[in-house]
Amino acid sequence: MLVLDESAMQETRRGLILITTGPGKGKTTAAMGTALRAVGNGMRVLMLQFLKGSWHYGELDAVEAFGGNWVMKQMGRGFVKIGGAETDPVDIRMVDAAWDEARAAILSGEWDMVVLDEINYAISYGMLDPERVAETLRAKPEMVHVILTGRNAHPSLVELADTVTEMREVKHAYQKGILAQRGIEY
Repeated sequence: MLVLDESAMQETRRGLILITTGPGKGKTTAAMGTALRAVGNGMRVLMLQFLKGSWHYGELDAVEAFGGNWVMKQMGRGFVKIGGAETDPVDIRMVDAAWDEARAAILSGEWDMVVLDEINYAISYGMLDPERVAETLRAKPEMVHVILTGRNAHPSLVELADTVTEMREVKHAYQKGILAQRGIEY
């Protein structure tokens, strides 16, 4: 356990950069929990989902209860082809459009928190240059919090972040042949 000398600590209030990454389940869910806490404290949250878009997730309906204090937008088409196949140019254009909106939202100061869901995937798939993201994070207004989710967080963004959490899979129901469950995975 880390013990800090409180007299040596200054009270610092500023927007944080948080990354939730790793191969385990729960990265988006963790970001949404933090967003829920923020909304409960009177903050305005924008959540942009970089790749999601083909499924209707329960959280899309849930955030409507918060009105304009929590806005969630799906910016992609869903599953993206990677590996042996070339990435579809449509998906790259959609990631570019999502990044343009994310950058504008972060720099606007209109939002207290901006969640960039699955942005780490877009970066690791070569669809978005991590330096563009780092540049914006360095220029963000002082009190704006930004959360980045997805596996394979880029090392330069990990270095820039204030808090990084890596989710580690210990076991998953899918390994027993149990498919994604409504209310748990979507």
